[in-house]
Amino acid sequence: MHPETLVVSVARPARQVDAPVNEPVHFTSTFVGWEPDAAGRRRLYGRMSNPTWDGPEQLLAALEGVPDPAEQPALLFSSGMAAISAALHLAPNGGRVVAPQHAYQGGLSLLDSLQQTGRLSVERVDITDPAAVTAAVAGASILWLESPTNPMLEVADLAALTEAAHAAGALVVVDNTFATPLVQRPLEMGADVVVHSVTKYLAGHSDVVMGAAVAADAELHRRLHAHRTLHGAIAGPMEAFLALRGMRTLALRLERAQANAAELARRLEAARIEGSLPLAAVTYPGLPDHPQHELAAAQMHGGFGAVLTLVVAGEEAASADGAGEEAAAAAADAVVQRVRHWLPGTSLGGVESLIERRRRFEGEPASVPAGLLRLSVGIEHVDDLWDDLASALRG
Repeated sequence: MHPETLVVSVARPARQVDAPVNEPVHFTSTFVGWEPDAAGRRRLYGRMSNPTWDGPEQLLAALEGVPDPAEQPALLFSSGMAAISAALHLAPNGGRVVAPQHAYQGGLSLLDSLQQTGRLSVERVDITDPAAVTAAVAGASILWLESPTNPMLEVADLAALTEAAHAAGALVVVDNTFATPLVQRPLEMGADVVVHSVTKYLAGHSDVVMGAAVAADAELHRRLHAHRTLHGAIAGPMEAFLALRGMRTLALRLERAQANAAELARRLEAARIEGSLPLAAVTYPGLPDHPQHELAAAQMHGGFGAVLTLVVAGEEAASADGAGEEAAAAAADAVVQRVRHWLPGTSLGGVESLIERRRRFEGEPASVPAGLLRLSVGIEHVDDLWDDLASALRG
């Protein structure tokens, strides 16, 4: 089936007279039973399993290209950070993780914490430089990848970097939150584990906090499942129900959001070039002048995503004493305060369009421009989004 059909059709209850169309929510902490079933499985206890998890776990595994989603489903976690933590714990004590210079701030902060306690060592690299990544993964336990990266929207050659990591004996974990499996499937490019913040595009309505991990083989799946069970990082049944309901419309939401993002990026870049808006940079993988545009076009088969960034003019004149950065930050903050349709918020992937200045967070790398605005484009009418943003930029 095409992905657009998968998101609607997979994980429905058995067809029989008077059966529900949707799987009901199972609110229970324990299950009746003595012995495992014929396949050796049993529910036993709510921290180990819940029937409400089955639908979204099987659907996500199917979307990510797992051959038998029923036997090796995705694993839901209580949050995206819980899924990231589980994946990082695949590394042995004292192992080394190679990670992008720019990536999800929560993941980078967790890596810093694990390094400070001696659990792991961390090396950050420019993932757009294959030679640098290949050199860094020698002796590493895990190569952690994001593509496009958050918030700089750099695109990594997932197949090539995965091949280099495997040659060095490292596992490859890819955070596929920005792209979703409708845009790219890292497992098909050789990755060992894919993680998602289900909170974002998969659930899609800014009302669920949840994460997920999808493993390429049964042993990694077993280890991730054991970590979830022992650490208790489980999703609630109501959150799982809402996530599956959100995933049913993923294809439609993503199609509209990507179309809006592409059109906004085109208009903003034209305005930057002609000088009609105070912009120093517009970044979107779908723009022809993006440094990795051709790679993105070849690798991201379902579009270029629905996140773009702006750098408000003035950043390029930042002075050594930081006065220029302060001015750029103030200018960007003023844009956020002036918008009316765009919502100031730190998440992404919902039906609503969100805008934020990333460097307001202390843990964001200094290489992220102080005046950079990250835009998560929603499904509103593109002209309303454009008029609101352009007006805010003009002041």
